[in-house]
This record gives sequence, structure tokens and C-alpha cells, in this order.
Amino acid sequence: MPVESNHPNRSSKSHQQNGYSGPPVIVSAPVAAMYQQEDLDLAQILRIVQRRGWLIASVAIAVTSTIWGWTLTRTPIYRGEFRVLVEEVSQTDPSQQLLQESQIQLSPTFDYSTQIEVLRSPALLEPIAERLRDEYPDVNSGSLAGGLVISRLRDTKVLSVSYLGTDPDKIQAVLEAVSDAYLDYSYEERRTSLQQGVEFVDSQLPDLRERVNTLQVRLEKFRQEYSLIDPESRGNDLSSLISGVEKQRQETQTQLSEARSLYGTLQNQLGFSPDEALAASALSESPRYQNLLNQIREVESQIAVESARWQPGHYAIATLEDKRAELLPLLDAEAERILGEQASSGVNSNLTPTSLELSKQLVTTANQVEVLEARSDALVEVEARLKEEFELVPALAREYTDLQRELKIATESLNRFLSTRETLQIEAAQKSTPWELLSAPATPQTPISPNVPRNLAMGAIAGLLLGAVAAAIAEKLDSVFHSPDEIKAVTKLPLLGVIPFAKSLQTVAAPAGVASDSESETHFGNNGKPSYQRGDRLTQTVTTSEPSSYRTSPFFEAFRSFYANIRFLSSDTPIRSLVISSAAPGEGKSTTSLHLAKAAAAMGQRVLLIDADLRCPQLHSRLDLPNLRGLSNAIVNELSLQQVIQRSPDDDNLCVITAGPIPPDPIKLLSSRRMQNLMAQVRTQFDLVIYDMPPLLGFADSNLLAAHTDGVILVVGLGKTDRAALGQALEALKISPIPVLGIVANGIRAYTTHPYSYYRYHRYYTQNQTTSSSGVEPGKLVHVPRSHFGLQEPDSLKTWLTSRVGMLAIGGVSLTVLLMMMVWVTYSRLATPNPPQSPTPAVESRE
Repeated sequence: MPVESNHPNRSSKSHQQNGYSGPPVIVSAPVAAMYQQEDLDLAQILRIVQRRGWLIASVAIAVTSTIWGWTLTRTPIYRGEFRVLVEEVSQTDPSQQLLQESQIQLSPTFDYSTQIEVLRSPALLEPIAERLRDEYPDVNSGSLAGGLVISRLRDTKVLSVSYLGTDPDKIQAVLEAVSDAYLDYSYEERRTSLQQGVEFVDSQLPDLRERVNTLQVRLEKFRQEYSLIDPESRGNDLSSLISGVEKQRQETQTQLSEARSLYGTLQNQLGFSPDEALAASALSESPRYQNLLNQIREVESQIAVESARWQPGHYAIATLEDKRAELLPLLDAEAERILGEQASSGVNSNLTPTSLELSKQLVTTANQVEVLEARSDALVEVEARLKEEFELVPALAREYTDLQRELKIATESLNRFLSTRETLQIEAAQKSTPWELLSAPATPQTPISPNVPRNLAMGAIAGLLLGAVAAAIAEKLDSVFHSPDEIKAVTKLPLLGVIPFAKSLQTVAAPAGVASDSESETHFGNNGKPSYQRGDRLTQTVTTSEPSSYRTSPFFEAFRSFYANIRFLSSDTPIRSLVISSAAPGEGKSTTSLHLAKAAAAMGQRVLLIDADLRCPQLHSRLDLPNLRGLSNAIVNELSLQQVIQRSPDDDNLCVITAGPIPPDPIKLLSSRRMQNLMAQVRTQFDLVIYDMPPLLGFADSNLLAAHTDGVILVVGLGKTDRAALGQALEALKISPIPVLGIVANGIRAYTTHPYSYYRYHRYYTQNQTTSSSGVEPGKLVHVPRSHFGLQEPDSLKTWLTSRVGMLAIGGVSLTVLLMMMVWVTYSRLATPNPPQSPTPAVESRE
């Protein structure tokens, strides 16, 4: 595609890539920062990887090579190992069990950390060094400790003992000596521990015996003092007795209440006391007394009869009264004889049988009340005494239990010590080794360091990471746009067109086929139309006319789509004039203006292309037109449009006004009244007027003319336009009332987006045209080579090898092969027998 250059003194070669030329414009940092805040997505990351693939691969190869070289310079280090079981699996050491139970522990648990330090101590390693010194004079306790690595296998009772060095035979000898020394050490430690256990038992036995005897005497005195064998059983007995006495007392109280109630009832019925009742009962039971009483009653009965017959004082009455008087003393004498002192109490001795029975019951009840009261008092006293004794039982039981527990503990301790002494004596008499060698030392065959696969893998990973970091830094420092999506995301403006990248255009007189981008050159000839020159190698030639091949190419179709989008911007008021500009020089604005004008003219529009770049005009050279008279002449000399307009020989609908001679002050001309009148005049005569203007940054030309047009379209060169420059240009346009119609992305490459999807449609729609021109039956699908559209065939090996995907694949395969060769060379070197080495260096760890 033809390109532009804003610097006339540049060579033609610098104008052969979509108008890219000139250095980027540097703008202020705040504006640049404002347009650099974007979020990366997966597609952007992939595009970054594609763009920076060689940087990533270079860093990865450099880092991997450095690691490989460092690995080759390392001295091989070997490791020998043996494992030893340091604790019994199923039983406990009797001496340790004894010491744990007696709370005097020499070693409560196996302290692995301390044991490992003991095994590495000079006191234990010096005898081993003396044993090895005859064969290896350089060996000492320090070198042994430096090469030994002792660790406990996780959650086991096994110690792993390894030795690191450069001589496998020396490692074997050291490990054999160390294993023998460790087994001897374990035997001596066990024998010493058992002997200490026996001595400890012998020192504790006298005190234990004395304590057992003391406790037995205290228990005996306790039983004698309180006359009991077991306080607990005595307490149970007392509890049962208290319950029985309490029950008896309650029953006695019930009986006493009943007796007292009966006694009161009988006393009320008889009207005398129990003593009187007793006396009356005694008199009633005396025959003599009753006989006298009956005689008196008979005399009194006769007196009553005679009194009815005779007057008082009658002889008969007096005789009876005398007889009664004689009997009464006898009755009193008899009563006194029977009752004694109670004879004068006026006891009624004349009782009926019922009264006599009640009197007897009264006496019996009175006696029962006295008996029950005495029994109740006795039961209360007994209950109080039992409760007092029961209250002493808990204290006695506690004291008794303490004595029993102390005696039991002392007795059990004495028995254990006696049993343990016998066990320790038996163990001490044995010659077995407590530690067991699980795996014997073996001569190491393969070095553990350097670890070639690990080092190379880590080097490759580190290289890729550093390469990614370098790519990210390079991408961060790279402030240009690389894809149309980035432009849309930053500017938020409509993307009106995407112009594909083309290397160059040349003119030939005769029709010719189109070769691939890498093998053909195209340019504009004298007639201003693009034609194609056959390269050294062509994939396939399609015989067609020059205009047809150009106007059906993807490049020209991109400009047709570009103009169609411009027309769709405003359906009510069509866009009649516009300014094509860019943020900085070299973005391809003149090329874009020219081919946009051709596309619009090809679509039937009357187009006027005005080269308004009075500082560095380009259109006349692109179209091979004379520039003797142009826009500057029309303004300064007031020439008419007919005098400055030149018609394109390729299309009658396309007219051009070149810039003319460069004036000393372009701003003065562009801001003149004559220029405004000229713009108004051409607007009415043409369907579309395109102004090719200088860049926006640093020049006011575009702003002056754009204010009198329908808007400005900015050309953004992919891989060229600086983000900050574009941001500053947009900020400048915001200040003035100039509408920005949109953005056109210039110079898109195949790896930037999906290239085949764009060209596939052109290939489909141009098949019939191609086959018809070559005599193929219409409607029949035939293969049209992609070289017809300026592209390589997909089955071309050279095309695939030169593509980004191919280059990345080749780089990955090369890196893999390089790593495999490094591993093979390193292992070959390490497998070579080592010459005699210097003294073994001290190695502190496995890694």
C-alpha cells in the first residue's frame, strides 16, 4: 500500500509501510497516564506473548544456559545412608517404666533432638575419627559432624543417618564406622541405664519397707482405739440401729397417746382418781368388808321402812339406829385394815360391778401410761447416744481410708521395686543391643548434587518467569497501540475502519498476477492506480485486469467498508466534508485519505481530495500529479476551482487539489476568508470532500479547517501511535467544538486479530469472478489461491515457519531439545569416574 512521509528529505523506502515514518511524539505525563490504565484480559495476554515471544524465549534460554553452566561446574556430591531403630516397638524399657512411676525420671520420653545432638557430639565422633584416620588422615570429628545428617523419619522410632561427600568409598567406610559406634553406644547406654536403675531401687527399698511397717502399726492402733474393724460396716450398723430405735420411739409415742386418752375418759366417768379407784376396788374385793357393808345397808333399809311406820325416836327406829351405829365402827375398822392410810379419804366402797370394772380398767390404764412414758424416755436416750456415735463415723472412715490407701500404695511400690530389681538384674546380665540396624550402609552410586533435572527445570521455570516479567516490563514501557480493541477501549470512539498491513505497491504497464506479501512489490504508477509486479517466486497467477485485481483486494475492500461506516454515522444528514488527520506524523493519514477517496469514488460518489497539508504535502507524489498549481495558489492568487482541480485518470468521480507551492505561513492561508469561501464552494459541488491535514499535535492547521467541516477522523497506526499522543490529541479536540467522527486503525497484522475470517469472505465472493474470467463454468466452486489477495497459501511451509505461531512452536521445540541435550551432557560428565578428591567438605544439610 502507498504510504506517506511528512519529511520530504526521507528516502522512498521509509514510506513503504502504511505511511509509518517519523519518531513518536512525546507528550506530558499526566495525559499519558490517563490513557494507560487498562485491564488485561486473556486475549490481550496472548497477544502480548505473541509480540514478546522472542524476548521471553531469549531470557528463558539465557537463564537456563546459565543454570546449566553452573551445574556443570559443581563437584558431584554423594550420599550414603543407613537407618537404625532406636526404640522398642511393642514394649517399654523396665528401668524407664520404674523411673516414670516413681516420678524420678532420667528420661521421661525419648528426646530425639537431644539424642541427635549427642550422636553428632565430638565425644562420640572422635573415637570414630581415630578409627578412620589410618585410611583417611584428614578425617576428624569436625569433618564427620559437618558431613553427617541425622534426622528422624516422620512419626516413627527410626533415625536416618546419612553422610555427604565426594568420595563414595570414603562415605561407605565412614558410615560403617558410625553404625558400629552407634550400636556400641546404645549398648553402653542401656547397660548404664540398667545399672543406675538397680542402684536406684536398692536405695529406695529401705525407706519403702520402713514406711509399710509404720502404716501397719498405725492401722492396728486405730482399730484397737475405736474397737472396730471397718468404720464403713460400723456406720452401716449404727444407721440400722438408729432407724430401729426411731421406729420404736414413734410406736411408743402412739401407744402413750392412746393410753392417756383412755385414762382421761375413764377418770371422767368414775369421778375419782386412780388411787381412789384402787382403794374402792380393794374394799369391793374384801368379803368381811362387804358383809359389814351389806349389814349396814340392810339396817338402813329397815330404818327406812320403820320410819315410814313410826315417828322418829320410836323404839323400833332407835333400836335399828343403834345397831347401825355398832356396825359403822366395825366397817371403818375393816376399811382401815384393808386400805391403811387411805381409809380416811372417803373412798366409795359401794361400787357396782360396772363401776368396779371401770375402776380396774382405770388402774390398768394408769399403769400402762407410766410404763409407756418410761419406755419413751429410754428410747430417746438410746437414740441420742447412737446418733452421737454415728457422727464420729465419717471422720473415722476418712482416717481409716487414708491409712488403707497409704498402706496399699506403699505396699504396691515395695512390690514393684522388688520385682523391678529382679527384672533389671536379668536385663543387665544380657548382652543384646537395644538399637537395631534396619538398613546397612551401602556405597552410593549416583550423586545427589547437582540435581540436573531439577536445576534445569527450575532454570527453565525461572527463565520463563523472568522472560514474562521482561515482557511485561517491555509491554509497560511500550506505549503504542497494537490492536483495534485497544484503541476502542482507550478512546471510547467508533472504530470506522481497520486497514490491513501491506508492504509496498508498484506499477507495471501490463496486467500481472499477485504474489505473496514477502515475494511481490506493489506501488502507484504514473496513472495513480495500484498495479502488481511479479516476484521471483509465485504460488499461482490469476490473469485479470489491473483495476479488477486492485478493487477486489482485501486492502481496497477495507476502505470501502471504511466509507460505508462513515455514511452510516448520519443517515439524516449525510457527511459531505471531513478532515483526515492523526496525532503524530507517520501514521498513514495521507495514504488513508487517498484510498478512502478512491473507495468513495468507486461507489459512485463525486469526491474531491484536497491536500491541505501545506507543510509537507504528499498526495501529488502518491498520484504522480503535477504540483505547480494547487491549494496555496487558489488562496493566494485567487485562482478558480477549475484552474486547480485535477481529475484522476482512473476514475472520473475522483478530483484532486494538490497543495501547490509550500507557503511561508500555512496558518495564515488556512485561516483566511478565501479558504472558508473555497470550502463552502466545494461542499456544494461534490458529494464528499476529504481534507488531508497535518498532524494534530504541534500544529493548529487541522483545528482551523475541521471547525468548518462535518468532523475529523483520526488515523491510528498500530504499533506506531503513542497512547499519550493520541490522548493529548483527543484532549485538544475536546477544547474546540470539533466533532470526532471516529477512529481508523491502520496497519493491522495477521497476529493482531483473526485474519482468515476477514479474507475468507472476499475469497468466497470473488471465486465466480475469477473462474468466469478464466473460462470455468459459473456456479462451480474452484480453488482461488490466497496469493491472489496478497496472502500466502496455508499449506506453504515457509508461510507457517515465518508466522508467529510457527516461530513460537519452533522456539518451544528448540528449548525442549536444548534442555534434553543439557541433561544428557551433564549426566555424561557426572557419570565419569572421579579422580581422587580433596578432603570431604562439611555439608550441613541434604539440599
